[in-house]
Amino acid sequence: MMQVDMVATALSNTSNIFAANRARGQISLKLAQSDGVTRPMRVHEEGSARVRFPHVRSDALEAVIINTAGGIAGGDRFDFEAAVEKDSRLVVTTAAAEKIYRSLGPDAYVAVKLDIGPAARLAWLPQETIMFDGARLSRTIEVDLAADAALVLAEAVVFGRSAMGETVGQGRLVDRWRVRRAGRLVFAETLHLDGAIAKKLAEPAIACGGGAVATVVLAPGGDKEVETVRALQDDFAGEVGISCWNGLAVMRFCARDGATLRHDMIAALTALRVPLPRLWLN
Repeated sequence: MMQVDMVATALSNTSNIFAANRARGQISLKLAQSDGVTRPMRVHEEGSARVRFPHVRSDALEAVIINTAGGIAGGDRFDFEAAVEKDSRLVVTTAAAEKIYRSLGPDAYVAVKLDIGPAARLAWLPQETIMFDGARLSRTIEVDLAADAALVLAEAVVFGRSAMGETVGQGRLVDRWRVRRAGRLVFAETLHLDGAIAKKLAEPAIACGGGAVATVVLAPGGDKEVETVRALQDDFAGEVGISCWNGLAVMRFCARDGATLRHDMIAALTALRVPLPRLWLN
């Protein structure tokens, strides 16, 4: 009995040590127009999350999110909030692709909350999220748009680095998106991949062997955006689809690897005149 108690105590101590070393990060921004220029009015940083505003010659402020922890592992949590006030322009990206490492059990959590005011515009364009074998990620994205606000919401996920011969044999990804305009829910979806991810991605109805996927939501978006993207079909290296309804356009990307995925996303977003962060083009 004493030996069992010692083992239980050791396991409990190990669990407590891992819990104490989990990364936490939070960023909260408030942006507003001042003398015709979008400026940060409030910037709150906490834990291992940082944000920087490089000087760019554009009518939009560019914010670059930095994770000083160097990646995200099971049990970590990161929160990002931005309030973009009337007439403001904001482009958000990340300093590098975010890496989700193997978990010993718990999910990693990422929560994004965006509030876009009247006549304001926000382009959410982080670099790719890279899932490693055994990674577990639960992410929520909540967006509230004013009636005349504009949004580009893009997220790309790469399942293992193909150049390194990596695959995600096992893992978990739950990605929940909700977009509301003037308080009314206009877009809702939840992606749920659990268990043998590589095997599931090989299924024709899922990714047909592709190792990288992305979704882009354009609000407003309509037939013009659909025609622009479909005219590029011969230029895409992977599979790209777009459709529109109720004032929204949604693009889906599927590619064999992250480099191919980025090529197609840049082609489509450039054609749609979306302001791309400089880090996307380096």
